[in-house]
Amino acid sequence: MNNIQDHPTTQNMKDTVSNGPVAENVRNQSVKTSSEFRNLADSRTPPNKSTATGQPLTHYHSFFYNLLSWENPRATTLSFLTTVLVIFGARYLPALRWTFKALYVILGITAAAEIGGKLVLSQGLASSFRPKKYYTIPREALEASLEDVEQLINFFVIEFQRVLFAEKPAHTIAAFLASFLSYWLIKFTPLWGLSLIAVSLVYLTPLIYMSNKELIDHHVENVTNVVNAQANQVKDLAGHHTSRATETVKAYAGDYTSKAQSYIGSARGSTSPKGPNSKATAGPGSAPAYDASDFPHAPKQEPTPGVTSHQEQYEKSHLGGQAEVAS
Repeated sequence: MNNIQDHPTTQNMKDTVSNGPVAENVRNQSVKTSSEFRNLADSRTPPNKSTATGQPLTHYHSFFYNLLSWENPRATTLSFLTTVLVIFGARYLPALRWTFKALYVILGITAAAEIGGKLVLSQGLASSFRPKKYYTIPREALEASLEDVEQLINFFVIEFQRVLFAEKPAHTIAAFLASFLSYWLIKFTPLWGLSLIAVSLVYLTPLIYMSNKELIDHHVENVTNVVNAQANQVKDLAGHHTSRATETVKAYAGDYTSKAQSYIGSARGSTSPKGPNSKATAGPGSAPAYDASDFPHAPKQEPTPGVTSHQEQYEKSHLGGQAEVAS
């Protein structure tokens, strides 16, 4: 056996495997992957940006941005594959049953060893491995974990509100489309399948965008220009029709106003009082109205002697003539 291990051919094969290009490439990739995971962990710092309300963002905003922007491609690829494997494992592997099985096997062996040791050796085997002090979670580690959980929960709460109140309309539209498609897909797609689609979209959409950034930005700009042109055209057309409708309404209003004024003027003319020489017609049940010409003039001189009738007296007066003296 020693002769085989010391044989030159065997040594050459060991050198080829341990120092060859494949091993060197594996070591280089391992170093780069470790470096990217360190960069990803170091990126968990609060960003300089803030929300529209002025609130600071959490350090998970920087972390997820760094992860999903593929700035560290090896770390992002491994996290994506790990997430996909977890989804398939939860679908096809009875992880919960295996957990309970492992628990009852371990606890059964422990109980059997303890009871068997006390019966045979007068000392339990499980208790002999008992530590002098049970392990506890340090308060500092627990507080740090709780703070990290708080930051993670606040990340989702803040992002949900930013999407809900349309801080960035593009994100709100994307969330609407995702919710709409999920509503229809959930009818015939299982939960694990919907989760797989969501994870794939979250990880691969930024990669596709960055790989074709110039082409996508060009088409997005063209679509934006077309939409803006159509919006301006519709706005101008609406303004034109609005101005025409306003002019038509003003013309009708002026016409109706002039007609109303003419009607009011004619009504006032028909109800105005008559002149001083016109006789007012008495209405039923009211006293008749008389004019001054309806009455004779009263005599303004002494009666003429010898004139006995009123008519002769009027005619001989200064109104009807000079009265003659009776002989």
